Amino acid sequence: MAANQNDFSLPIPEDQSDQKQYQLPKEEEFDYSQRGQWLRAAVLGANDGLVSVASLMMGIGAVKQDAKAMILTGFAGLVAGACSMAIGEFVSVYSQLDVEVAQRKRENRTVGNQEEEEKEQLPNPIQAAVASALAFTLGAIVPLLAASFLGDHKTRLGVVVAAVSLALVIFGWIGAVLGGTPVVKSCIRVVFGGLMAMAITFGLTKLIGSSAL
Repeated sequence: MAANQNDFSLPIPEDQSDQKQYQLPKEEEFDYSQRGQWLRAAVLGANDGLVSVASLMMGIGAVKQDAKAMILTGFAGLVAGACSMAIGEFVSVYSQLDVEVAQRKRENRTVGNQEEEEKEQLPNPIQAAVASALAFTLGAIVPLLAASFLGDHKTRLGVVVAAVSLALVIFGWIGAVLGGTPVVKSCIRVVFGGLMAMAITFGLTKLIGSSAL
């Protein structure tokens, strides 16, 4: 009896090494590809709105010093571009949806609750179209606002370029953070592309406008 009372047991610590191998930080556990559809639509829409409308305005500014003409051109580009982006994204994602639904029907993998779960994972054409149009509009507003309150022509062009460059850095940073990609590389890529687009549009329009055509 005394022997039983003197018996004692020491707690053996569990080996946490295996558990630690599977307990990854939240950043590593998160699958950034899940954001792919809406992130692609939003980032591309904002960049396209920013660059295309700014390039249009720079092109008009290359041959005309009238602020009204420059702003009207930018506004027309905003409306046309937002509609085009929304329709194009809707058609593209709807085609992808049709392909995925047909593939799942052929594989006969969706039954019961699993079918409901997989339906939630399917791409949403309307959501992608709205996100693309709104993002395009958001990007296009930047050069319009930058040019709306300046009377001097050269100052207006310079401010548009500066505002667009800053916005490109911001959009590049947001896209990189949300997508889990290198920030510096993403920002340099979008800024360089946007400046090249504006420079080419300005130069070619200036060349054609000054010729006899």
